[in-house]
Amino acid sequence: MSLVGYDVNGPVAVVTLDHPPVNALSSRLAEDLDAAIARAEAPEVRAVVVTGSPHFAAGADITEFREAFSGDGGDGLANRLSDVISRLERLPKPVLAAVRGFALGGGLELAMGCDFRFLAEDAKVGQPEIKLGIIPGAGGTQRLPRLVGMGRARDIVYTGRFVDAAEALAIGLADRVVPAEELLDAAMEHAGILAAGATVAIGLAKRVMNDGVGVPLHRGLEMEGEAFDRAFGTEDAREGVDAFLAKRSPEFRGR
Repeated sequence: MSLVGYDVNGPVAVVTLDHPPVNALSSRLAEDLDAAIARAEAPEVRAVVVTGSPHFAAGADITEFREAFSGDGGDGLANRLSDVISRLERLPKPVLAAVRGFALGGGLELAMGCDFRFLAEDAKVGQPEIKLGIIPGAGGTQRLPRLVGMGRARDIVYTGRFVDAAEALAIGLADRVVPAEELLDAAMEHAGILAAGATVAIGLAKRVMNDGVGVPLHRGLEMEGEAFDRAFGTEDAREGVDAFLAKRSPEFRGR
């Protein structure tokens, strides 16, 4: 039985972590998540929502760390999870995380691999690995500073403290905070709006923005120009221009 559910609602795929009671991230879950992301690469899927209940993901399965100490495996969990999150981040379509309950350690790292983070009002996020004598190993030390700045990231990582939804929104770690009972509906509504857009262009913009972090400006501009040329050659670009000139709403098809 898979630890990750996969459903499609129109053009939106919903990937649901399903490892009770707290969606602890294990090697098996990482494999199932990777398989779900592969399914979401289908062209008919134009946006993705990643979620879990009652918690998004309350961190790694600590028993795998104990096995690693004894030489019985488990030491590759961080690498496996990091690879899966990177694959999600490279998905050429918008991805939203709908976070309720805890998103801790690898759970927050997974959410940060998404383009947007919608949090329930009672959600709490954090990188508490330091309390185990380790550090984030699936992107936390790299993505968190890019989202909230180095000073705030140092505070969150060094202390291992939990960040509530209100603070997450204030520092840019969350994009929207809504009541828990409205969370999935809000994420699906926004995903639907994005899915109706020029998703090829969104995917190109996503790649250029992600790959442009840290590169010299001139190289970033070159990447942007190359992506612009590719977007300009799509059917959606022609539709967008025609619709604008005809003063009507465009009907993008994601190609």
